[in-house]
Amino acid sequence: MTQASTEHSVIWLTREAFDKLQAELENLRGPVRSEIVARISAARDEGDLKENGGYHAAREEQGKTEARIRQLEDMLRRAEVGETPADNGVVEPGMTVTYKFVGESDDEAETFLLGAREMEDTTGGLKVYSPQSPLGSAIIGHQKGDTVPFEAPNGKRLEVEIVDAVPFTG
Repeated sequence: MTQASTEHSVIWLTREAFDKLQAELENLRGPVRSEIVARISAARDEGDLKENGGYHAAREEQGKTEARIRQLEDMLRRAEVGETPADNGVVEPGMTVTYKFVGESDDEAETFLLGAREMEDTTGGLKVYSPQSPLGSAIIGHQKGDTVPFEAPNGKRLEVEIVDAVPFTG
């Protein structure tokens, strides 16, 4: 694995966001998982599984729950918790980034946190972009004053100017 891909695999989280995700994982592993298993067992006891809607619904919910458990385990394993990055103007996870589109008529700057999308409800309304997002991956390693091209999700080539990059203070 290269240095760049290792850095992108780290997920920056505040302590609050990490604790919230950890609590969700424990709830899914414990009470939620047990309740789904009990519903599957009860539905299985009813007999014919082909036409048993309760059984199929519980199995589908079990699949979604197990997928979320795997996702949370992976995120928490890769999490870098609360380590505030250096205040050097270089864009990296954990930074609050202000940017504006180059060549756009409104020139209005926008600000976001470069971190895990799961933090969005802990940022006081600040948008959160993942380091793996098109904009996030394009600007990592660049600094205040740089103009950076990137490809938007719709395939359009855009350029942004990094107006500021400071550590997230929560």
